[in-house]
Amino acid sequence: MTGSELHTGSVSPPRGRHYWERFAGSELPDGADLADLRRGIGKSPGAVPEMWRFYTTLTPDGGVTSGLVAEHLALTLFAVHQQSRPRLVHLKGVGLGTAILALRTSGKFSEQAVDRRFGAAATATSVAEVGIHLRGLVTQLRPMDQPIDYTQLMFDLRGWQNPEWLSRVRRRWGSQYFAPRAVAAGVPGAAQQTDTSN
Repeated sequence: MTGSELHTGSVSPPRGRHYWERFAGSELPDGADLADLRRGIGKSPGAVPEMWRFYTTLTPDGGVTSGLVAEHLALTLFAVHQQSRPRLVHLKGVGLGTAILALRTSGKFSEQAVDRRFGAAATATSVAEVGIHLRGLVTQLRPMDQPIDYTQLMFDLRGWQNPEWLSRVRRRWGSQYFAPRAVAAGVPGAAQQTDTSN
């Protein structure tokens, strides 16, 4: 199941719907907006008034849906990642595993340390736990200006809350992270196993 299917069945959200999609070229988010979004770190989705204007998943009854949980976490991660960066850190098509693989090969951190941190994220048993690990990873990505597809990440975080979708999300992350390394090492059949779904 793709991220678009997780969203509304089979229809992708319109371009620019989510906050991180509203910028192009040299245009960057306002620092005050990012500060408002960072206020939500560690807080319940919908509980921080400064964030209300950025949500697209609020419901009239004020319910906390899986979509709101995922969007809240993606917004706070984006705000941490984008802070003081000269280029937009959202880029369509760059899966989380692909971004963390770039971190692993950057030489800035030990490969084993990146493996451990990404493994901890991938095996987290709750969306709150995965969020803590992802915040550490995006903080490490910041100096590299390494982008992530935040729309896909939001869909992945929504899937994380559904046992039927969780294994698919984990496989996608693992494929993005490990399959290119296997191809480079010449492992037979590795190229056919690469999951490029977004």
